[in-house]
Amino acid sequence: MDRGTDRAAPPDHQAGSGAPTGHAPAGRIPLAVVVVDRDGLVSHWSTGARRLFGAAKESAIGRPAADLLPVSGALPEDREDTPYGPYGGYDGLGPGLQASLDGGLSYPAAGRARVGVPDGGRVDVLWWAYPLIGPGLERLLVLAADAAALRPHEPDEDAVVERIAPAFALHTDFPGAEELARRLPEILPSMSVDESARIVAQVLELGYPILEFSQNDRVPVTPDWGVPRRAERRARRERLARAVAAGETVPEELRDDKDGEDLEYAAVRERLEFLNEVSGRIGTSLDLARTIVEVSKAVVPRFTDVAGTYLREQVVAGEGFPEGVPDTTTMWHRVALEHTDEPGRWDDVVPVGEAMPFPAHTPFFQCMTTGEPVLVPRISEQMGHAIASQFEKRDIRPLITGRSMLVVPLKARNVVLGFMVLLRHPERAEFNDMDRVTGAELAARAGLVLDNARMYTYQESVAETLQDSMLPHIPPRMAGCDIATRYLPGTMLGRVGGDWFDSVKLPGARTAFVVGDVMGHGLNSAAMMGQLRTAVQTMAALDLPPAQLLRNLDDLAQRLGDTYLATCLYAVYDPIASELHLANAGHIPPVLVRAEDGRSELLDLPTGAPVGVGGVPFEAVRVRVEPGDRLVMCTDGLVEVRGEDIGVGLATLCESAAHPAASMDDACDTIIRALNTRGGRKDDVALLMARLNGIEPGDVAEWRLALDPAEVGRARAAVREQLHDWGLARLADSAELMVSELVTNAVRHSHRRPVELRLVRGDTLLCEVDDDDHDLPTLRGAGPRDEAGRGLRVVSTLAREWGASRRGAGKTVWFELTLPRR
Repeated sequence: MDRGTDRAAPPDHQAGSGAPTGHAPAGRIPLAVVVVDRDGLVSHWSTGARRLFGAAKESAIGRPAADLLPVSGALPEDREDTPYGPYGGYDGLGPGLQASLDGGLSYPAAGRARVGVPDGGRVDVLWWAYPLIGPGLERLLVLAADAAALRPHEPDEDAVVERIAPAFALHTDFPGAEELARRLPEILPSMSVDESARIVAQVLELGYPILEFSQNDRVPVTPDWGVPRRAERRARRERLARAVAAGETVPEELRDDKDGEDLEYAAVRERLEFLNEVSGRIGTSLDLARTIVEVSKAVVPRFTDVAGTYLREQVVAGEGFPEGVPDTTTMWHRVALEHTDEPGRWDDVVPVGEAMPFPAHTPFFQCMTTGEPVLVPRISEQMGHAIASQFEKRDIRPLITGRSMLVVPLKARNVVLGFMVLLRHPERAEFNDMDRVTGAELAARAGLVLDNARMYTYQESVAETLQDSMLPHIPPRMAGCDIATRYLPGTMLGRVGGDWFDSVKLPGARTAFVVGDVMGHGLNSAAMMGQLRTAVQTMAALDLPPAQLLRNLDDLAQRLGDTYLATCLYAVYDPIASELHLANAGHIPPVLVRAEDGRSELLDLPTGAPVGVGGVPFEAVRVRVEPGDRLVMCTDGLVEVRGEDIGVGLATLCESAAHPAASMDDACDTIIRALNTRGGRKDDVALLMARLNGIEPGDVAEWRLALDPAEVGRARAAVREQLHDWGLARLADSAELMVSELVTNAVRHSHRRPVELRLVRGDTLLCEVDDDDHDLPTLRGAGPRDEAGRGLRVVSTLAREWGASRRGAGKTVWFELTLPRR
């Protein structure tokens, strides 16, 4: 169609690709476009309408459509002596144009009619009428073309032709749909964009306008369109003609052809309504399991009595898009089964959840490999036996034999994701070709909905996997403390965010706690969070003081880019000194719950600026704690709600954190319940709680050793004696050997300060050796004649874990041994 002339061209091949010579329309077919409002008045009169009917737009707008387009009758039957030769008659597609203009029809109609024009003449037209439904004032869209334009200029007397009939293409997926959607608004300039879009949508749903030439060719009104033949109507009329010619009694069902046409239109309209209803019932959720149930329930019992849904293994597993054509090894999971039989009849024989392949000789395999519906009017005994052979010891024949079956593919992007098996009871009408078309359209819509749910499920799985991989798996116990954590993904802005928590083992039986929040959401924030978290872990392992660590993190964020902004709270717990050392970079303050009286308080810390801002100093504070105190650190997503002061959330956090709980996990759940049920949360949440148990003085032993090789022997003896006192004599030999190696190295490499040796008994036996040399030892191989290099090899072999880190005045080398079971 073009806006200037309201014309629609046949496709490049036109009817000449298969129609008899001389019977294809030449050039473009002028189209008249008329819109009638709910009062029966013309609200749109196109240029093509002016040319076809002779009335100017100014005189047509506002006039009753029935008066402006008086229908004087249908065109005559096919006769060679008519003005239009073999094109003259039309066999009828339903009630006439007059009924459509008068508002007597609620479904689309098409036909040929003779219409009076203002100059007193008449024009013979092909017409299509579309009732319009919706909030607008428009009631009817009429497309019309001059029938004379289709008359051959030089008819071939030997040509065998039939009449040309206007019709609709229902439930098809031709590229012409895009052409109509693009061009129709252009020839409706008086309509708003929304009104034009609404009208186009209804035309696409009710059926595309097309022309039928002879018995084999269909010519679309817009390029590259097509239409299925109405074979049943043609066959009925051929039977009627044969009966009349033979002088036989005309069967009742053939006497009133108009009634048959009305019934057919009613059936088409009913199918459209059914498909619209199904479309509204499926896809209400992106949850794959729920969508599967919706699809199955939508067709039972209105369309079928039994509906079984099978999906490919990759779809059920939430994996990527399945590739390749299915074969006999492809596993299909039965994910849903709906039926109208007595409860439980199908459950034991074909249980939901079963996975199975299908052999090549079955209708199911044919459907899954061709991607086309497979219709079995009645399942014979032989076919029932073949299908039942796939169910091993279960006899499914009584459930399927004698029933009508339709297998429809569930496709998306030309890939079969699954299929539906539809069965009707023997006493119900068999599936027919119209049911096949309906089932295919239903499956196409269901396939798209399932694919959307599958993609969402897959992307959600990928997001969760990414988030889980970036969040640490923190042990519930570390030196002198118990830890519990929670992470909640965002509820509105995606399941991937920039919130994180962490804990890092430090020398001196200390533990670092970290909670951070990258500004923003999505994969970029998650990737940024991963970089910052790794940087914090690395700098914490270097035992940097909290304020220095945040300064370094701020410098790093600036080097990474201008968009790297994050808040971060860093705390170091020393269970021996019973002290917290904290620094804050724009994060919400932590809560400390005192074990003595159950009182909770927000710790007053210098707030600082988020890392990445640059040029802002960070300050650290020390807080005295007692055994049993609890430290609660979280991100703002837990306490911040749109439209509410953050102080309300912080007060609720303090109150819920102080609530008594049987365990650390219960305490975290109490906080989540108190703050996560207020509504309005959209951000992700990270929560870390640590119970600061401390380490008793009796579980710590320390010695200062002079820089004298003789001190190595004293260190061995002191360790053996201490382990005997602690009841750990079984560890004495290994501990004594490793202490000897570490103290020897420390005495050899220290400069001035005495070597410090410390044993800490906790969940493990920790041994630390400090000296004032900053060079960290490395594990290396030692040859047969090498004097050095064997000490750390011994430590690495005997220790459960070992390491080395720099400290302000030197370094610490440590190892751990597992305590023996009592």
